[in-house]
Amino acid sequence: MNPESYLRPGLALAIGLLIGLQRERVKEGPAGIRTFALIALSGYLIGLLGIQYGGWVVVAGILFLAAVLSVENLIESKIHADRGGGATTEIAALLVFGIGVYLSNFENERAPAVLFAGVIALLLYYKAPLHQFVRGMGQEDIRAIMQFVLITLVVLPVLPNRTFGPYDVLNPFKAWLMVVLIVGIGLGGYLTYRMFSSRVGTLLSGLLGGLVSSTATTVSAARFAREDAERAPAAAIIILLASAVSIIRILLELAIVNGQNLLTTGPPLAAFLLVFAVLTFAVYRRRSSEVVHLDPPKNPAGMKSAVVFGLLYLIILFAVAATKDLVGPAGLYGVAVLSGLTDVDAITLSTAELMNNGTLDLTVGWRVVLIAALANLAFKGSIVAIVGGRAVFKRIALVYGLSFIAGIAILLFWPA
Repeated sequence: MNPESYLRPGLALAIGLLIGLQRERVKEGPAGIRTFALIALSGYLIGLLGIQYGGWVVVAGILFLAAVLSVENLIESKIHADRGGGATTEIAALLVFGIGVYLSNFENERAPAVLFAGVIALLLYYKAPLHQFVRGMGQEDIRAIMQFVLITLVVLPVLPNRTFGPYDVLNPFKAWLMVVLIVGIGLGGYLTYRMFSSRVGTLLSGLLGGLVSSTATTVSAARFAREDAERAPAAAIIILLASAVSIIRILLELAIVNGQNLLTTGPPLAAFLLVFAVLTFAVYRRRSSEVVHLDPPKNPAGMKSAVVFGLLYLIILFAVAATKDLVGPAGLYGVAVLSGLTDVDAITLSTAELMNNGTLDLTVGWRVVLIAALANLAFKGSIVAIVGGRAVFKRIALVYGLSFIAGIAILLFWPA
């Protein structure tokens, strides 16, 4: 006997029980834990019959289930008129039925069924937080999401997915895909920031600010410290945390674009992150009780900023390829310094793409990224000194200085 003959219906039953448990607990809709379990098993059985007798059996099963749920919902609404209408349970039941049908075909992988079941359970369980999140969104938040939809689902599909120009490295589709990646990371931090609203204090300001823009967060925190010296310790924490998150962003971008080589390119950057994180934690433990609430970050999904980043990415990608060809690998480090002063994401993604297609050596690649990160760190340190003044600069100088020295040591002594 094939073990799948027991495993698959058992998995369908477990999924039905999981979804039914949540519905039974909140007592919403006409179906509970037993009904959902039976729906999942019914889907599995009808799926088996559909394989043998044709797809019309599955269609008939769906229509029958929809009719039963509709009648039950009508009766429930008349008995409990004060609860209002809703179709969440009915849709969940149809999805559970569909998962049962999907699992009945042994050629289908089980993983998608488990993934769908988990997503359904989470969406049902987190009803209140999701509703609260939507109700708390303002016009600017909706605008940010719609702009991200425009960037992702409207612009990206129409761009040509082929290379142009000298060195055969300029690909509009891949360049805009990098824009989608960066805007997506920033948008996630932006919406989280907006969701927590006034509860965003020193810790979250640094963490979420680093996701949206570590440079903008550094400038904002430095200004707060300049206005009131008592805020300097908290502002320093925000600046350090934002910088630490920016290094995590670098590792995340490398993992997404060039994940197959992360075991080679990741460890030296992770070592640099570890040094910076340990030093930041030491400062954080000695933090003051002063809390700084920064102004909300700007919408990162604007079309203008997306186009600017896309062009910057293409320019740096071309500059890296041209420098490697005309000057050699040593010239890339100069490009890394210059690009790190403006946008470390662009040089990270362009370098990762060149390593991904084999154009750039991995050892040279991670060194280019680390040099860009060090240049960006020096640039933000200068911002703090100029904008924030002595009170906040002296609190970050030691961490930045020791981290910079550690980065140089990694560049010089990390084994090739």
